[in-house]
Amino acid sequence: MRYLPISLLLLVWACASYPERNDFQLVETSNATVTNPYFSNLDKDYVYKADIDLYKKTFSGILVLKKLGVRHHRVVFTTELGNTIFDFSFWDDDFIVNHILPEMNKKIVINLLKRDFRTLVTENVSILNTFTSQDEFIFETEIDERVNYYHTVAGNLEKIVQTKNRKKKVAFIFSAVHAEVAKNIQILHHNIKLSIRLKAI
Repeated sequence: MRYLPISLLLLVWACASYPERNDFQLVETSNATVTNPYFSNLDKDYVYKADIDLYKKTFSGILVLKKLGVRHHRVVFTTELGNTIFDFSFWDDDFIVNHILPEMNKKIVINLLKRDFRTLVTENVSILNTFTSQDEFIFETEIDERVNYYHTVAGNLEKIVQTKNRKKKVAFIFSAVHAEVAKNIQILHHNIKLSIRLKAI
């Protein structure tokens, strides 16, 4: 019987949303959208040394992200010798696989990469709710039917946390930011063996 209160607390915590688990405070805001500025310059090629750990395999090479127009990006990942690993186009709500290695050409893998890179290159997202925590403002949004929380400090985007069924699924971490370029980016999945590490060249 003495374990019942602890069990109830664990059940309540398990059912809590991401803001509730982290004790975020809901606040009023006049902002309609939150912006990810890191891939927004039409005149710039964003070039990164990339390592993608997918299940038991590691793919290393060069990742290039290019903004081609409003809500239009191209994402190309090649080996250092120039062989294409994958090549994706994002245009409004459309997604095109221009090329992908046969060993990665599985629906579940493509959908994971599609969701990750769409989140990464989406520039402006409508805000559903705004929270605060210490020196952070956290903006609740939705992309591809997944709830995302944009963590900002002093107006700078430092992290995006993607959730599903109230649970944290993916974290996008931006660091070494200079002139609206994130020099280091990590995409960490919490429920599957997929991580992406990007270092600007």
